[in-house]
This record gives sequence, structure tokens and C-alpha cells, in this order.
Amino acid sequence: MSRVLAFALIGAAVTLSAPAQAQTMDHAAHSAAARDDADAPAADSVAPPPPTDHAADAIYDPAVMARARAALTHEHGGMTYSQLMIDRLEYRAQDGRDGYHWEGEGWIGGDINRLAIKSEGEGEVGGRLESAEVQLLYSRAIDPWWNVVGGVRQDFRPQPDRTYATIGIEGLAPYWFEVEGQLFLSNKGDAHARLEASYDQRITQRLILQPAMEVNLAAQDVPELGIGSGLSDVELGLRLRYEFAREFAPYVGVNWERKLGDTARYARLEGEKPAATSLVVGLRFWF
Repeated sequence: MSRVLAFALIGAAVTLSAPAQAQTMDHAAHSAAARDDADAPAADSVAPPPPTDHAADAIYDPAVMARARAALTHEHGGMTYSQLMIDRLEYRAQDGRDGYHWEGEGWIGGDINRLAIKSEGEGEVGGRLESAEVQLLYSRAIDPWWNVVGGVRQDFRPQPDRTYATIGIEGLAPYWFEVEGQLFLSNKGDAHARLEASYDQRITQRLILQPAMEVNLAAQDVPELGIGSGLSDVELGLRLRYEFAREFAPYVGVNWERKLGDTARYARLEGEKPAATSLVVGLRFWF
């Protein structure tokens, strides 16, 4: 009986002391919070200056470390880069009418702002140059995946030549589709649009299958250029390339193009076929 009474007294003492301990802990927490608030800077206070002493300088040559820190700063957004990409340089074998085609781009700038030159064209082997254009563009990144572009386009073929103002958007769409859309307004007042898309399907780390599409539209008939209003032509391609290195990749494939509507009618009047299928062999490289 005495043992039971002793345990009961101990339990009561513990129960009575618990609120006091909790109150003591609460007071301690409030005191710590008050100290933290007192030490915290005011909302409108000036941020402290960045440190000028670096621990690495105590071990390595400070001048060498200063150059390394400057290079790191440039690497994350301050440097100017450049690249030349020849995306297609190919021979097109057709039934009785072999041709060639090129498409490439060079640019210089940083992660946000760039100046780019683009060119594409095609012609007959041993014959006339059918189309050739050069674009001078300013490109600005609007997020990590998309750029807006604007500038001028000069067509040297077909004749008569045309100069266009252009604006567009290019980037990487969901599921890794490369997409580019442009609007063109010529010095003669005719308006056009172009949409391009491609996708790199990696079969292995070096073997890539690339389907591609290009669609051109016109707002009005331009008979002197052989262009009809509406959907003027469509081009579809499938190319299989092998990257001996990322910068050097030969390829083979097939390309199909079709003129539509009045554009097809203009082609027939010139004695041309409105549709053509070509076997292509070419080279893709950049540096």
C-alpha cells in the first residue's frame, strides 16, 4: 500500500510540473524570437556588400583566381558566341531532272540577343538557279525555348527579285519538335507566310531519322513569280543521317514537293510538273 501511494505522489508531482515546464519553454521561445527580430535587418535596409575576401586566395594565386571568377561570370550569360550551321547541302535525283538544294544559318550573339543570316535555295544541275534567298534577322529569346525574329529577306531568284520585311517565331515545341513560322511583306505589297517543322528521332546515339515539313501560303496572286493565293506549295522530307561527329553528318533520304491551286496552274503554263519526288544525298555540318 505504501508503494502505491508513493507512485501516486510521484505521478501527481510530474503532472503539476509539466505546465510550468511548458510555460518556461514558451517564454524561452518568445525570448529567442524577440532576439531574432531585433537582429533582423529592416525591410528597407540596404543589402550588405558582396564579400571581397575569398578563401581560395589564401591557397592559390589571387590574380589567377580573379581571372577564373571573371571567366565564370562571362560563362553564365556574358560571352559572345557564334555558329555556322549548314543544315542541308544535298543532291536531288529526280526522273530526268536532277537538282541541288542548300539551307543554312550563321549567327553571332549571346543567350538573349543574336544577329543571324539565313539562306536557302535550289536549282538544276547544269541548269538554271530556280530560287535563292538571304535573310538578315535580329533574334531575341523570350523564354528558354522560344525566340522572336525580325528583319529583311532578299530574293535573288526567281526574277523579278523581291525584298521583304519579315517577323516570326522559332523554337522547340513540346515533344521536341523544332518549329519556325514567318510572315513576309514585300516591297510590292504582297504578303506571304511560311511554316516549317522537323523532328529528330534518334534510332541510336549517332543514327537519326528526321521527318520535316514546309508549307508556304500567299495572301494574293503574284503571277510574275508564279505564286497563287492561298496554300501555294507543300514540301515533305524524310532524311536518315549518321553523325560521325556532332559537327559532321552525311545523310540520305527522300523529298516530295507539290504546288497547289493557282501555283500549280502557273507551273503547268511554264511547262513544269506541279509535283516532284526526289532521292536525296547530302551533308549536314556546323562549326
